[in-house]
Amino acid sequence: MSNNVEGVRINKYLSQAGVCSRRAADEHIANGEVLIDDVVAESGMKVMPGQKVYFKGKLINSEDEFILIAFNKPVGIVCTAEKREKDNIIDYINYPKRIFPIGRLDKNSQGLILLTNDGDIFNKIIRGSNEHEKEYIVKVNKPITDEFIEQMSKGVYIEDLDKTTRPCKITKVNDRSFKIILTQGLNRQIRRMCKVFGYRVTYLKRVRIMNIQLRDLKVGEYRNVTSSELKLLKSKISKSTNGPRRV
Repeated sequence: MSNNVEGVRINKYLSQAGVCSRRAADEHIANGEVLIDDVVAESGMKVMPGQKVYFKGKLINSEDEFILIAFNKPVGIVCTAEKREKDNIIDYINYPKRIFPIGRLDKNSQGLILLTNDGDIFNKIIRGSNEHEKEYIVKVNKPITDEFIEQMSKGVYIEDLDKTTRPCKITKVNDRSFKIILTQGLNRQIRRMCKVFGYRVTYLKRVRIMNIQLRDLKVGEYRNVTSSELKLLKSKISKSTNGPRRV
């Protein structure tokens, strides 16, 4: 994060430092949990160069470096920064600086997930209302029918969530596998969709998030998102909202 002589609003400062989203920062500020030097921060206050910010008593180190990495998550790893979860993604990666996952990929699935230290890019990618594409390869336990492909593509009512999925792009790969592109992220969505039609997912791998491709990244390894990938990603999210999420 880069400060300038005009200062940075405190909620933006916390967001860019990877502490939380701006919306959450406003709540913490209202609760008196943020200090600028030794003064309790108020909404709209700016952080000037050289000032120190404390969040719940802990000094926040504002870093100039923006971090966005692509990680090929193995099965069994949980997409949470919660240290009480022994299989949490943060401990597994052991990245030298503070990062957090952008969204989730369920424990029994593998593939691409992005991690960052930037709250703004987190919000713009994660919001379901922004309808960003995510692509998956899926294998199921029995032969796929044309009817299954057609019904999945039109949207599926999931009773336990009381929601109907958005129409999606789905392509049969072979007798028991398909590719699917979603623009929303309901909990265990693909598994739930398949279950409606009597199918059980035996393998699920995410291979793309927007323009970021998994390609040949090995399971359990990560890489920095390239400058060209980041440039295109930022153009795609330039009109995305940080507003309330809808599905």
